[in-house]
Amino acid sequence: MVPDRIIPQARHYVNASVGKKFTEAVILNYPALFEESNARCPLICFLSMGSDPTESIKNFAKKKKTECRDISMGQGQEVPSRRILAQSFQDGCWVLLQNCHLGLAFMDEVLDTVLTAESVNANFRLWMTTEPHPKFPINFLQHSIKFTNEPPQGIKAGLSRTYNNMTQEQLDISSTFQWKPMLYDLAFLHTTVQERRKFGPLGWNIPYEFNQSDLNACLQVVQTHLDDMDPKRGVSWVCIRYMVAEVQYGGRVTDDFDKILLNTYCKTWMGENIFANNFCFYKGYKIPNFVKVDEYLNYINDELPEVDTPEAFGLHPNADITYQTNTANTVLEKIINIQPKDAGTGGGETREELVYRLSAEMLEKVPENFVAHEVRARLTKYGVFQPMNIFLRQEIDRIQKVITVVKQTLKDLQLAIDGTIIMSDSLKDALDNIFDARVPQTWAKISWDSSTLGFWFTELLDRDLQFKTWIFEARPNVFWLTGFFNPQGFLTAMRQEITRAIRLGAGCCATLQRDD
Repeated sequence: MVPDRIIPQARHYVNASVGKKFTEAVILNYPALFEESNARCPLICFLSMGSDPTESIKNFAKKKKTECRDISMGQGQEVPSRRILAQSFQDGCWVLLQNCHLGLAFMDEVLDTVLTAESVNANFRLWMTTEPHPKFPINFLQHSIKFTNEPPQGIKAGLSRTYNNMTQEQLDISSTFQWKPMLYDLAFLHTTVQERRKFGPLGWNIPYEFNQSDLNACLQVVQTHLDDMDPKRGVSWVCIRYMVAEVQYGGRVTDDFDKILLNTYCKTWMGENIFANNFCFYKGYKIPNFVKVDEYLNYINDELPEVDTPEAFGLHPNADITYQTNTANTVLEKIINIQPKDAGTGGGETREELVYRLSAEMLEKVPENFVAHEVRARLTKYGVFQPMNIFLRQEIDRIQKVITVVKQTLKDLQLAIDGTIIMSDSLKDALDNIFDARVPQTWAKISWDSSTLGFWFTELLDRDLQFKTWIFEARPNVFWLTGFFNPQGFLTAMRQEITRAIRLGAGCCATLQRDD
Protein backbone atom coordinates (compact mmCIF):
# COMPACT_ATOMS: atom_id res chain seq x y z
CA MET A 1 0.00 0.00 0.00
CA VAL A 2 1.43 3.38 -1.04
CA PRO A 3 0.40 5.94 1.63
CA ASP A 4 0.51 9.02 -0.61
CA ARG A 5 -1.98 7.40 -3.04
CA ILE A 6 -4.61 6.43 -0.46
CA ILE A 7 -6.56 9.72 -0.36
CA PRO A 8 -6.60 10.33 -4.17
CA GLN A 9 -7.76 6.74 -4.79
CA ALA A 10 -10.33 6.97 -2.01
CA ARG A 11 -11.65 10.16 -3.62
CA HIS A 12 -11.79 8.40 -6.98
CA TYR A 13 -13.66 5.44 -5.46
CA VAL A 14 -16.22 7.67 -3.73
CA ASN A 15 -16.65 9.69 -6.93
CA ALA A 16 -17.34 6.53 -8.96
CA SER A 17 -19.56 4.95 -6.31
CA VAL A 18 -21.90 7.66 -5.04
CA GLY A 19 -21.25 10.72 -7.18
CA LYS A 20 -19.01 13.72 -7.72
CA LYS A 21 -20.73 15.98 -5.20
CA PHE A 22 -19.52 13.82 -2.31
CA THR A 23 -15.88 14.58 -3.17
CA GLU A 24 -16.28 18.32 -3.65
CA ALA A 25 -15.70 20.90 -0.93
CA VAL A 26 -18.86 21.97 0.91
CA ILE A 27 -19.53 25.69 1.22
CA LEU A 28 -21.15 26.57 4.53
CA ASN A 29 -24.85 27.27 3.91
CA TYR A 30 -25.93 30.04 6.27
CA PRO A 31 -29.56 30.17 5.02
CA ALA A 32 -29.94 26.46 5.82
CA LEU A 33 -28.48 27.02 9.29
CA PHE A 34 -30.88 29.88 9.87
CA GLU A 35 -33.91 27.83 8.82
CA GLU A 36 -32.90 24.96 11.09
CA SER A 37 -32.48 27.23 14.13
CA ASN A 38 -34.94 29.24 16.19
CA ALA A 39 -34.85 32.09 18.69
CA ARG A 40 -34.06 29.75 21.60
CA CYS A 41 -31.49 27.62 19.78
CA PRO A 42 -27.97 29.14 19.74
CA LEU A 43 -25.63 28.52 16.81
CA ILE A 44 -22.04 27.75 17.82
CA CYS A 45 -19.11 27.92 15.36
CA PHE A 46 -15.95 26.06 16.34
CA LEU A 47 -12.93 28.04 15.20
CA SER A 48 -9.94 26.56 13.42
CA MET A 49 -6.75 28.07 12.03
CA GLY A 50 -7.51 30.47 9.20
CA SER A 51 -11.27 30.60 9.77
CA ASP A 52 -13.24 33.58 11.00
CA PRO A 53 -17.00 33.53 10.30
CA THR A 54 -17.63 37.05 11.62
CA GLU A 55 -17.77 38.78 8.22
CA SER A 56 -19.87 35.99 6.71
CA ILE A 57 -22.41 36.19 9.55
CA LYS A 58 -22.59 39.97 9.28
CA ASN A 59 -23.04 39.81 5.50
CA PHE A 60 -25.79 37.24 5.93
CA ALA A 61 -27.47 39.54 8.46
CA LYS A 62 -27.41 42.34 5.88
CA LYS A 63 -29.08 40.06 3.35
CA LYS A 64 -31.79 39.31 5.93
CA LYS A 65 -32.01 43.06 6.63
CA THR A 66 -31.27 42.46 10.30
CA GLU A 67 -28.82 44.19 12.62
CA CYS A 68 -26.05 41.97 14.02
CA ARG A 69 -24.58 43.15 17.32
CA ASP A 70 -21.23 41.57 18.07
CA ILE A 71 -19.14 41.56 21.23
CA SER A 72 -15.88 39.76 22.02
CA MET A 73 -15.92 37.85 25.29
CA GLY A 74 -13.28 38.29 27.94
CA GLN A 75 -12.76 39.79 31.34
CA GLY A 76 -15.49 42.30 32.22
CA GLN A 77 -17.59 41.66 29.12
CA GLU A 78 -20.48 40.00 30.98
CA VAL A 79 -22.32 43.27 31.75
CA PRO A 80 -22.47 44.61 28.15
CA SER A 81 -23.36 41.10 26.96
CA ARG A 82 -26.37 40.97 29.27
CA ARG A 83 -27.49 44.39 28.05
CA ILE A 84 -27.17 43.44 24.36
CA LEU A 85 -29.04 40.16 24.88
CA ALA A 86 -31.90 41.83 26.74
CA GLN A 87 -32.24 44.50 24.06
CA SER A 88 -32.06 42.00 21.19
CA PHE A 89 -34.75 39.79 22.78
CA GLN A 90 -37.16 42.66 22.30
CA ASP A 91 -36.26 44.10 18.89
CA GLY A 92 -35.35 40.80 17.17
CA CYS A 93 -31.75 41.67 16.28
CA TRP A 94 -28.99 39.08 16.14
CA VAL A 95 -26.22 38.78 18.73
CA LEU A 96 -22.73 37.46 17.93
CA LEU A 97 -20.66 36.47 20.98
CA GLN A 98 -17.06 35.99 19.83
CA ASN A 99 -14.30 33.95 21.51
CA CYS A 100 -16.62 32.37 24.07
CA HIS A 101 -13.78 30.13 25.30
CA LEU A 102 -12.54 33.28 27.09
CA GLY A 103 -15.80 33.57 29.06
CA LEU A 104 -16.69 30.00 30.02
CA ALA A 105 -18.02 31.02 33.44
CA PHE A 106 -20.66 33.15 31.72
CA MET A 107 -21.91 30.45 29.31
CA ASP A 108 -24.33 28.75 31.73
CA GLU A 109 -25.98 32.11 32.44
CA VAL A 110 -26.30 32.83 28.70
CA LEU A 111 -28.02 29.49 28.06
CA ASP A 112 -30.35 29.92 31.02
CA THR A 113 -31.24 33.44 29.83
CA VAL A 114 -32.05 32.27 26.29
CA LEU A 115 -34.11 29.28 27.41
CA THR A 116 -36.08 30.92 30.25
CA ALA A 117 -36.69 34.44 28.93
CA GLU A 118 -40.41 35.18 29.02
CA SER A 119 -40.68 36.85 25.64
CA VAL A 120 -38.22 36.51 22.77
CA ASN A 121 -38.72 37.99 19.29
CA ALA A 122 -39.00 35.21 16.72
CA ASN A 123 -36.33 36.89 14.54
CA PHE A 124 -33.73 36.83 17.34
CA ARG A 125 -30.69 34.58 16.81
CA LEU A 126 -27.69 33.97 19.05
CA TRP A 127 -24.48 33.25 17.12
CA MET A 128 -21.33 32.25 18.98
CA THR A 129 -17.72 31.47 18.10
CA THR A 130 -15.36 29.49 20.29
CA GLU A 131 -12.22 27.43 20.14
CA PRO A 132 -12.67 23.77 21.14
CA HIS A 133 -12.31 23.64 24.93
CA PRO A 134 -12.69 20.65 27.28
CA LYS A 135 -14.53 22.75 29.87
CA PHE A 136 -17.16 24.18 27.54
CA PRO A 137 -20.59 23.38 29.10
CA ILE A 138 -21.97 20.12 27.69
CA ASN A 139 -25.60 21.17 28.20
CA PHE A 140 -24.95 24.25 26.06
CA LEU A 141 -23.69 22.06 23.22
CA GLN A 142 -26.72 19.79 23.55
CA HIS A 143 -29.14 22.70 23.16
CA SER A 144 -27.38 24.33 20.19
CA ILE A 145 -26.54 23.84 16.53
CA LYS A 146 -22.83 23.21 16.02
CA PHE A 147 -20.93 24.05 12.85
CA THR A 148 -17.43 24.87 11.72
CA ASN A 149 -16.00 27.11 9.04
CA GLU A 150 -12.67 25.53 8.13
CA PRO A 151 -10.73 26.97 5.19
CA PRO A 152 -11.63 25.04 2.00
CA GLN A 153 -9.02 22.70 0.55
CA GLY A 154 -7.87 23.48 -2.96
CA ILE A 155 -7.81 26.52 -5.22
CA LYS A 156 -11.19 25.69 -6.69
CA ALA A 157 -12.86 25.44 -3.28
CA GLY A 158 -11.11 28.58 -1.99
CA LEU A 159 -12.15 30.75 -4.93
CA SER A 160 -15.65 29.27 -4.82
CA ARG A 161 -16.05 30.30 -1.19
CA THR A 162 -14.76 33.82 -1.89
CA TYR A 163 -17.23 34.42 -4.72
CA ASN A 164 -20.09 32.66 -2.93
CA ASN A 165 -19.72 35.19 -0.13
CA MET A 166 -19.62 38.08 -2.61
CA THR A 167 -22.63 40.07 -3.74
CA GLN A 168 -23.18 41.61 -7.14
CA GLU A 169 -22.98 45.01 -5.48
CA GLN A 170 -19.44 44.26 -4.26
CA LEU A 171 -18.41 43.11 -7.72
CA ASP A 172 -19.72 46.34 -9.29
CA ILE A 173 -18.52 48.67 -6.54
CA SER A 174 -15.80 50.15 -8.77
CA SER A 175 -16.29 51.23 -12.38
CA THR A 176 -12.60 50.97 -13.32
CA PHE A 177 -11.59 48.11 -15.63
CA GLN A 178 -8.79 47.13 -13.23
CA TRP A 179 -11.15 46.24 -10.35
CA LYS A 180 -12.44 42.80 -11.38
CA PRO A 181 -9.04 41.35 -12.44
CA MET A 182 -7.39 42.68 -9.28
CA LEU A 183 -10.21 41.26 -7.16
CA TYR A 184 -9.70 37.80 -8.69
CA ASP A 185 -5.94 38.23 -8.36
CA LEU A 186 -6.22 38.90 -4.62
CA ALA A 187 -8.68 36.03 -4.16
CA PHE A 188 -6.20 33.66 -5.85
CA LEU A 189 -3.34 34.97 -3.67
CA HIS A 190 -5.48 34.51 -0.56
CA THR A 191 -6.24 30.90 -1.51
CA THR A 192 -2.59 30.22 -2.28
CA VAL A 193 -1.19 31.49 1.02
CA GLN A 194 -3.78 29.43 2.88
CA GLU A 195 -3.15 26.29 0.84
CA ARG A 196 0.62 26.40 1.39
CA ARG A 197 0.00 25.72 5.09
CA LYS A 198 -0.93 22.11 4.34
CA PHE A 199 2.62 21.40 3.10
CA GLY A 200 4.07 22.13 6.54
CA PRO A 201 7.56 23.67 6.64
CA LEU A 202 7.78 23.35 2.85
CA GLY A 203 4.90 25.80 2.53
CA TRP A 204 5.64 28.25 5.34
CA ASN A 205 8.36 28.07 7.97
CA ILE A 206 5.70 29.15 10.47
CA PRO A 207 1.97 28.34 9.99
CA TYR A 208 0.26 31.74 9.92
CA GLU A 209 -3.44 32.28 10.59
CA PHE A 210 -4.36 34.02 7.35
CA ASN A 211 -8.15 34.42 7.24
CA GLN A 212 -10.98 36.19 5.45
CA SER A 213 -10.38 39.49 7.25
CA ASP A 214 -6.97 39.78 5.54
CA LEU A 215 -8.57 39.45 2.11
CA ASN A 216 -11.34 41.92 2.98
CA ALA A 217 -8.79 44.48 4.17
CA CYS A 218 -6.76 44.11 0.96
CA LEU A 219 -9.86 44.48 -1.19
CA GLN A 220 -10.76 47.66 0.68
CA VAL A 221 -7.26 49.03 0.07
CA VAL A 222 -7.47 48.26 -3.65
CA GLN A 223 -10.95 49.73 -3.96
CA THR A 224 -9.92 52.96 -2.23
CA HIS A 225 -6.78 53.20 -4.35
CA LEU A 226 -8.72 52.76 -7.61
CA ASP A 227 -11.32 55.34 -6.57
CA ASP A 228 -8.60 57.93 -5.90
CA MET A 229 -6.37 56.90 -8.82
CA ASP A 230 -5.28 59.30 -11.52
CA PRO A 231 -6.30 57.54 -14.79
CA LYS A 232 -3.25 58.95 -16.58
CA ARG A 233 -0.79 57.57 -14.05
CA GLY A 234 -2.55 54.24 -13.56
CA VAL A 235 -2.24 51.83 -10.64
CA SER A 236 0.61 52.39 -8.19
CA TRP A 237 1.73 48.77 -7.94
CA VAL A 238 4.48 49.62 -5.49
CA CYS A 239 1.84 50.90 -3.08
CA ILE A 240 -0.45 47.90 -3.61
CA ARG A 241 2.36 45.37 -3.15
CA TYR A 242 3.55 47.09 0.00
CA MET A 243 0.08 47.14 1.56
CA VAL A 244 -0.48 43.46 0.76
CA ALA A 245 2.96 41.95 1.38
CA GLU A 246 4.12 44.18 4.24
CA VAL A 247 0.99 45.46 6.00
CA GLN A 248 -2.04 43.18 5.57
CA TYR A 249 -0.78 39.64 4.98
CA GLY A 250 2.79 40.62 5.79
CA GLY A 251 1.71 41.93 9.18
CA ARG A 252 1.25 38.32 10.31
CA VAL A 253 4.56 37.08 8.87
CA THR A 254 7.50 36.95 11.28
CA ASP A 255 10.01 34.75 9.46
CA ASP A 256 12.41 36.54 7.09
CA PHE A 257 12.27 33.84 4.42
CA ASP A 258 8.47 33.73 4.58
CA LYS A 259 8.43 37.49 4.05
CA ILE A 260 10.67 37.08 0.98
CA LEU A 261 8.28 34.44 -0.35
CA LEU A 262 5.22 36.65 0.16
CA ASN A 263 6.93 39.60 -1.55
CA THR A 264 7.88 37.34 -4.45
CA TYR A 265 4.24 36.32 -4.91
CA CYS A 266 3.18 39.97 -4.98
CA LYS A 267 5.93 41.01 -7.42
CA THR A 268 5.00 38.17 -9.78
CA TRP A 269 1.22 38.39 -9.57
CA MET A 270 0.66 42.11 -9.07
CA GLY A 271 1.56 44.23 -12.04
CA GLU A 272 0.26 45.47 -15.39
CA ASN A 273 0.85 41.98 -16.79
CA ILE A 274 -2.27 40.62 -15.05
CA PHE A 275 -4.47 42.59 -17.48
CA ALA A 276 -2.99 40.76 -20.49
CA ASN A 277 -5.08 38.01 -22.09
CA ASN A 278 -2.22 35.51 -21.93
CA PHE A 279 -1.50 35.98 -18.22
CA CYS A 280 -1.84 32.91 -16.00
CA PHE A 281 -0.78 32.07 -12.46
CA TYR A 282 0.12 28.58 -13.64
CA LYS A 283 -0.90 26.43 -16.58
CA GLY A 284 -4.70 26.25 -16.45
CA TYR A 285 -5.13 29.07 -13.90
CA LYS A 286 -5.87 32.34 -15.69
CA ILE A 287 -7.83 35.47 -14.71
CA PRO A 288 -11.36 35.45 -16.17
CA ASN A 289 -13.26 38.64 -16.84
CA PHE A 290 -17.02 38.44 -16.41
CA VAL A 291 -19.82 40.78 -15.43
CA LYS A 292 -21.84 38.72 -12.93
CA VAL A 293 -20.87 36.75 -9.83
CA ASP A 294 -22.68 33.67 -11.15
CA GLU A 295 -20.48 33.72 -14.25
CA TYR A 296 -17.36 33.67 -12.09
CA LEU A 297 -18.79 30.79 -10.04
CA ASN A 298 -19.62 28.80 -13.18
CA TYR A 299 -16.08 29.31 -14.47
CA ILE A 300 -14.54 28.28 -11.15
CA ASN A 301 -16.71 25.16 -10.82
CA ASP A 302 -16.43 24.05 -14.46
CA GLU A 303 -12.97 25.11 -15.63
CA LEU A 304 -10.60 24.80 -12.67
CA PRO A 305 -9.10 21.35 -11.93
CA GLU A 306 -10.44 19.26 -9.03
CA VAL A 307 -6.94 18.50 -7.71
CA ASP A 308 -4.16 21.10 -7.67
CA THR A 309 -0.56 20.25 -8.41
CA PRO A 310 1.99 21.69 -5.94
CA GLU A 311 3.52 23.56 -8.87
CA ALA A 312 0.47 25.84 -8.87
CA PHE A 313 1.73 27.12 -5.50
CA GLY A 314 5.35 27.37 -6.65
CA LEU A 315 6.41 24.09 -5.04
CA HIS A 316 8.15 20.98 -6.39
CA PRO A 317 5.78 18.14 -7.41
CA ASN A 318 7.29 15.92 -4.70
CA ALA A 319 5.97 18.29 -2.03
CA ASP A 320 2.61 16.61 -2.44
CA ILE A 321 3.99 13.22 -1.36
CA THR A 322 4.64 14.30 2.23
CA TYR A 323 1.27 16.04 2.49
CA GLN A 324 -0.68 13.08 1.08
CA THR A 325 1.21 10.63 3.30
CA ASN A 326 0.53 12.64 6.45
CA THR A 327 -3.13 13.06 5.53
CA ALA A 328 -3.52 9.33 4.88
CA ASN A 329 -1.87 8.44 8.18
CA THR A 330 -4.16 10.86 10.03
CA VAL A 331 -7.28 9.45 8.37
CA LEU A 332 -6.28 5.84 9.04
CA GLU A 333 -5.44 6.68 12.65
CA LYS A 334 -8.87 8.26 13.12
CA ILE A 335 -10.54 5.19 11.59
CA ILE A 336 -8.67 2.93 14.00
CA ASN A 337 -9.53 5.14 16.98
CA ILE A 338 -13.27 4.96 16.32
CA GLN A 339 -13.31 1.18 16.00
CA PRO A 340 -15.36 -0.63 18.70
CA LYS A 341 -13.27 -1.31 21.79
CA ASP A 342 -15.59 -3.88 23.38
CA ALA A 343 -14.39 -7.39 24.08
CA GLY A 344 -15.14 -9.92 21.36
CA THR A 345 -17.96 -12.42 21.77
CA GLY A 346 -16.80 -14.99 19.22
CA GLY A 347 -14.74 -18.10 19.81
CA GLY A 348 -11.35 -16.41 19.30
CA GLU A 349 -9.20 -14.38 21.65
CA THR A 350 -10.77 -11.34 23.24
CA ARG A 351 -9.09 -7.98 22.97
CA GLU A 352 -7.78 -8.16 26.54
CA GLU A 353 -6.52 -11.74 26.11
CA LEU A 354 -4.61 -10.75 22.97
CA VAL A 355 -2.97 -7.75 24.66
CA TYR A 356 -2.15 -9.86 27.73
CA ARG A 357 -0.41 -12.44 25.54
CA LEU A 358 1.52 -9.78 23.61
CA SER A 359 2.58 -8.14 26.88
CA ALA A 360 3.90 -11.45 28.20
CA GLU A 361 5.86 -12.04 24.98
CA MET A 362 7.41 -8.57 25.08
CA LEU A 363 8.29 -8.92 28.75
CA GLU A 364 10.30 -12.03 27.93
CA LYS A 365 12.26 -10.12 25.26
CA VAL A 366 12.77 -6.78 27.02
CA PRO A 367 16.51 -6.22 27.59
CA GLU A 368 17.99 -6.59 31.06
CA ASN A 369 18.66 -3.43 33.06
CA PHE A 370 22.08 -1.81 32.96
CA VAL A 371 23.73 -2.36 36.36
CA ALA A 372 24.94 1.03 37.56
CA HIS A 373 28.15 -0.06 39.27
CA GLU A 374 29.16 -2.27 36.33
CA VAL A 375 28.64 0.58 33.88
CA ARG A 376 30.59 2.93 36.14
CA ALA A 377 33.49 0.46 36.39
CA ARG A 378 33.73 0.00 32.63
CA LEU A 379 33.62 3.76 32.02
CA THR A 380 36.37 4.28 34.61
CA LYS A 381 38.50 1.75 32.77
CA TYR A 382 37.93 3.48 29.41
CA GLY A 383 38.39 6.96 30.83
CA VAL A 384 35.35 8.52 32.42
CA PHE A 385 36.13 12.05 31.18
CA GLN A 386 36.72 11.13 27.55
CA PRO A 387 34.12 12.86 25.32
CA MET A 388 32.93 9.62 23.69
CA ASN A 389 32.54 7.92 27.06
CA ILE A 390 30.56 10.86 28.43
CA PHE A 391 28.29 10.57 25.41
CA LEU A 392 27.95 6.80 25.95
CA ARG A 393 26.94 7.32 29.59
CA GLN A 394 24.22 9.78 28.55
CA GLU A 395 22.86 7.36 25.95
CA ILE A 396 22.84 4.48 28.45
CA ASP A 397 20.92 6.60 30.98
CA ARG A 398 18.25 7.33 28.36
CA ILE A 399 17.91 3.75 27.10
CA GLN A 400 17.68 2.55 30.71
CA LYS A 401 14.79 4.94 31.31
CA VAL A 402 12.99 3.49 28.29
CA ILE A 403 13.59 -0.10 29.46
CA THR A 404 12.29 0.73 32.95
CA VAL A 405 9.10 2.37 31.65
CA VAL A 406 8.42 -0.45 29.19
CA LYS A 407 8.78 -3.13 31.86
CA GLN A 408 6.63 -1.24 34.36
CA THR A 409 3.90 -0.55 31.80
CA LEU A 410 3.69 -4.17 30.64
CA LYS A 411 3.58 -5.51 34.22
CA ASP A 412 0.91 -3.00 35.29
CA LEU A 413 -1.09 -3.72 32.16
CA GLN A 414 -1.20 -7.42 32.98
CA LEU A 415 -2.28 -6.68 36.55
CA ALA A 416 -4.97 -4.27 35.31
CA ILE A 417 -6.34 -6.87 32.87
CA ASP A 418 -6.45 -9.41 35.73
CA GLY A 419 -8.34 -6.86 37.83
CA THR A 420 -5.64 -6.58 40.49
CA ILE A 421 -5.12 -2.83 39.96
CA ILE A 422 -7.24 -0.06 38.45
CA MET A 423 -6.99 0.52 34.70
CA SER A 424 -5.66 4.10 34.58
CA ASP A 425 -5.82 6.39 31.55
CA SER A 426 -2.20 5.66 30.63
CA LEU A 427 -2.79 1.91 30.87
CA LYS A 428 -5.96 2.24 28.81
CA ASP A 429 -3.95 4.09 26.17
CA ALA A 430 -1.29 1.35 26.26
CA LEU A 431 -3.94 -1.37 25.87
CA ASP A 432 -5.56 0.38 22.89
CA ASN A 433 -2.25 1.07 21.16
CA ILE A 434 -0.78 -2.41 21.68
CA PHE A 435 -3.99 -3.92 20.30
CA ASP A 436 -3.70 -1.63 17.25
CA ALA A 437 0.06 -2.38 16.90
CA ARG A 438 0.98 1.23 17.71
CA VAL A 439 3.46 2.68 20.19
CA PRO A 440 1.85 3.71 23.52
CA GLN A 441 2.07 7.41 24.27
CA THR A 442 4.09 6.92 27.47
CA TRP A 443 6.75 5.10 25.45
CA ALA A 444 6.75 7.48 22.50
CA LYS A 445 7.34 10.53 24.73
CA ILE A 446 10.69 9.23 25.97
CA SER A 447 11.92 7.36 22.91
CA TRP A 448 11.91 7.64 19.12
CA ASP A 449 9.40 7.78 16.28
CA SER A 450 8.29 4.56 14.64
CA SER A 451 5.41 3.58 12.37
CA THR A 452 4.41 0.38 14.21
CA LEU A 453 4.95 -1.24 17.58
CA GLY A 454 6.88 -4.12 15.97
CA PHE A 455 9.44 -1.81 14.38
CA TRP A 456 9.74 0.18 17.61
CA PHE A 457 10.36 -2.88 19.78
CA THR A 458 12.92 -4.29 17.32
CA GLU A 459 14.76 -0.97 17.41
CA LEU A 460 14.75 -1.08 21.22
CA LEU A 461 16.54 -4.45 21.12
CA ASP A 462 19.02 -3.23 18.48
CA ARG A 463 19.84 -0.03 20.37
CA ASP A 464 20.33 -1.95 23.60
CA LEU A 465 22.66 -4.42 21.82
CA GLN A 466 24.79 -1.57 20.39
CA PHE A 467 25.24 0.05 23.81
CA LYS A 468 25.97 -3.21 25.66
CA THR A 469 28.48 -4.27 23.02
CA TRP A 470 30.21 -0.89 23.31
CA ILE A 471 30.31 -0.73 27.12
CA PHE A 472 31.04 -4.38 27.99
CA GLU A 473 33.12 -5.56 25.02
CA ALA A 474 34.84 -2.87 22.98
CA ARG A 475 34.16 0.28 21.06
CA PRO A 476 32.66 -0.74 17.69
CA ASN A 477 34.44 0.06 14.46
CA VAL A 478 31.14 1.04 12.83
CA PHE A 479 28.42 3.07 14.59
CA TRP A 480 24.67 2.98 13.95
CA LEU A 481 24.20 6.75 13.90
CA THR A 482 20.38 6.76 13.80
CA GLY A 483 20.39 4.36 16.75
CA PHE A 484 21.45 7.18 19.09
CA PHE A 485 19.11 9.49 20.98
CA ASN A 486 21.39 12.42 20.20
CA PRO A 487 23.31 11.83 16.93
CA GLN A 488 24.57 15.42 16.95
CA GLY A 489 26.09 14.81 20.37
CA PHE A 490 27.93 11.79 18.98
CA LEU A 491 29.43 13.86 16.17
CA THR A 492 30.45 16.59 18.62
CA ALA A 493 32.08 14.08 20.98
CA MET A 494 33.95 12.44 18.10
CA ARG A 495 35.19 15.85 16.91
CA GLN A 496 36.37 16.76 20.41
CA GLU A 497 38.21 13.47 20.77
CA ILE A 498 39.98 13.86 17.44
CA THR A 499 40.99 17.46 18.08
CA ARG A 500 42.39 16.51 21.49
CA ALA A 501 44.32 13.63 19.93
CA ILE A 502 46.10 16.00 17.52
CA ARG A 503 46.28 18.75 20.14
CA LEU A 504 44.04 21.31 18.44
CA GLY A 505 41.36 23.41 20.10
CA ALA A 506 37.76 22.27 19.60
CA GLY A 507 37.06 25.35 17.52
CA CYS A 508 40.18 25.09 15.38
CA CYS A 509 40.49 23.67 11.91
CA ALA A 510 43.51 22.59 9.87
CA THR A 511 44.13 24.16 6.47
CA LEU A 512 46.44 23.17 3.66
CA GLN A 513 48.33 25.99 1.95
CA ARG A 514 50.61 25.85 -1.09
CA ASP A 515 53.42 28.32 -1.65
CA ASP A 516 53.97 28.98 -5.36
